[in-house]
Amino acid sequence: MTISALPVRPLGRSGLEVTTLGFGGAPLGDLYANLDEADAVETVETALASGITLIDTSPLYGHGLSEHRIGAALRRSGCKDVVISTKVGRVAEPFAGRGDGSGYRGGLPHGLRFDYSYDGAMRSLEQSALRLGVDRIDVVLIHDVDVWTHGQGAIETRFTEAMDGAYRALDTLRAAGAVKAIGVGVNEAEMCERFARAGDFDTMLLAGRYSLLEQPGLASFMPLAREKGIGLMLGGVFNSGILATGPIAGAKYNYQPASPEILARVAAIEAVCTRHGVPLRRAALQFPLGHPAVASLVMGAVRPEEVADQVRELSAPVPAALWTELKTEGLLGADVPVPI
Repeated sequence: MTISALPVRPLGRSGLEVTTLGFGGAPLGDLYANLDEADAVETVETALASGITLIDTSPLYGHGLSEHRIGAALRRSGCKDVVISTKVGRVAEPFAGRGDGSGYRGGLPHGLRFDYSYDGAMRSLEQSALRLGVDRIDVVLIHDVDVWTHGQGAIETRFTEAMDGAYRALDTLRAAGAVKAIGVGVNEAEMCERFARAGDFDTMLLAGRYSLLEQPGLASFMPLAREKGIGLMLGGVFNSGILATGPIAGAKYNYQPASPEILARVAAIEAVCTRHGVPLRRAALQFPLGHPAVASLVMGAVRPEEVADQVRELSAPVPAALWTELKTEGLLGADVPVPI
């Protein structure tokens, strides 16, 4: 695995370039299971050794544990040529008690509270730098200002807090050269579009809403991102698992058991892939990079071999006829961009 196997793209107008495959640190916070510390750090080291130049994390991930593990890997590898991305919007309270609202099975025993204020963003970023053990963070995202996280009743308040507080803080840091790119990391294309119209952002991380299965941001948000020069990072390109596992019993979609309708649609997509000799997960991994606004896919992993598999699948051939048949079968819209 070498850097030549991983193309690079500009991250919006930031001046940064990132590999089309990035490393996502969410699972490293003991999301579904308590990970072996050495295995977790080795996984990040494998990503760096494979040529991945974008590492994304957040205080949320294991209540800071993901940042600790990524920091350890950066120190052990000695790798300097890497773009570090983390998020603001939650402030750690080490002595407040952990609580049980984050959904992480393991992680550090520290509490987290939402804080989208100016001072809260500054404190959150300072805490992240200390956990990572670094003196610079390249990309900073305002995290989880979406209906998924806060509910319809609170989203207006949270959006106003974020634009009046965290956005001003990050804009100030960018103007001073302390960070190179600012953006948001959310679960909804609609909120990406709202932020894009309200502020001056370099990048956005959209999770689960632009995939081989569905493209709700295609009509409005993606063209706006192109117009404004916003480079997109995409998470959740397997829609929480079903595009990696296929429509098996218990397959997950949006972190829940997939409905019969979703199972049937994925089965139809997989049948087309099979006819062309392409694993479903390979097609799902490569499809989003067909859109010119997409800079990088932020993929989680908890074992070194998972990283190696992602690198291989991203580089393996997918015939153009596969995309053509998906459109012919009505499983992709006629105007949906596909890899060339």
